[in-house]
Amino acid sequence: MRASVPASAFVAAIVGFGGTLALIIAAGMAVGAAPDQVTSLVATICLAIAIETAWLSWRYKMPVITAWSTPGAALMATTTGLTVNDAVGAFIITAVLLVATGLFQPLTRLMSRIPASVASGMLAGIVLTFVMSAARSVAIDPWLVLPLLLAFFLIRIVSPAMSVLSVLVGGVLISWATGRIPALPPLEISTLTWIAPEFSLAAAVSLAVPLYLVTMASQNLSGLAVLKASGYEPPAGPLIAATGLVSLLTAPFLALTTNLAAISAAICTGPDAHPDPSKRWLTGPFYAAIYLVFALFGASLVALFAILPPSLILLVAGLGLLAPLANALSIAMADPKDRTAAAVAFAVTASGLAVAGIGAAFWGLVAGLVVLALDAAKLRYFKQ
Repeated sequence: MRASVPASAFVAAIVGFGGTLALIIAAGMAVGAAPDQVTSLVATICLAIAIETAWLSWRYKMPVITAWSTPGAALMATTTGLTVNDAVGAFIITAVLLVATGLFQPLTRLMSRIPASVASGMLAGIVLTFVMSAARSVAIDPWLVLPLLLAFFLIRIVSPAMSVLSVLVGGVLISWATGRIPALPPLEISTLTWIAPEFSLAAAVSLAVPLYLVTMASQNLSGLAVLKASGYEPPAGPLIAATGLVSLLTAPFLALTTNLAAISAAICTGPDAHPDPSKRWLTGPFYAAIYLVFALFGASLVALFAILPPSLILLVAGLGLLAPLANALSIAMADPKDRTAAAVAFAVTASGLAVAGIGAAFWGLVAGLVVLALDAAKLRYFKQ
């Protein structure tokens, strides 16, 4: 055991949690969740992450780090016309799809056939709204937002992973010191709230299917790539199935889908965590223990975010999605022959188009795939 093991786990947990907690809360509020239900969302998803990470890291003796789906939370936060019961039903459908993907290899191969360019275009369209809202927050409260923006880009030069967290902590301190928040909330133990699921075609198509796609394409596949890049051979099927099973059990408490982490995992899988790759799995139990603390005091964390200035929430959520937006756009535009299809998927998704109660993410994906199919047909025609 080295001190670097718990230190790496702590940094990974703080970055993953603090950088996008505002987005998770915004996702809960978007479906009309009451304060106790938002608390349940945060506490249960932290509990799921703790269980998954501890078990999978011990079982496979590699640093298998899990997290909530940041793109999934962004998707949920931009979905309109759904209730918390609809959201729970959609989470259950997504979890079943993840379990099926892990257990049946043909589904994994089918998912891999969706072009990364089109999937990334859809993802970029989902997160664009939040990044734009961060820019608009300058006009809402320039004296708070501008110094934090400057701090973000300066800290990002030294430590990109800590830049968003620094903005969050700095924003809370500035807001408290300038009287923007009355007083910090007391510590409060979290409670879980059971929510009966409701299943509808609109919720399945506008939330469940896009959530499954972005979770697989932008989270699970990236998480597997991080482990492979560090010299591990992760069993893809069992890992995806396990996260899907835990997500299925926690969905009735409004817990968003969990998945393999990428950014947090990168902190725990490299030589900085431990020079011996066979010992790095020990970061998993420490990471899980920290998320148990987050689960225990989730009520206080939700209460804190409830009294923060709206401009700060918009800023933190947008900055937290800036790197995913840049990465998605770079992948979407990487292949010249797919650029038009990816651009169409991006534009339709970002437009917020909703038809027959089905959200823009689904239509963006469909539009991109249709354009891609037409381009392929045109190419075959001129070859003949």
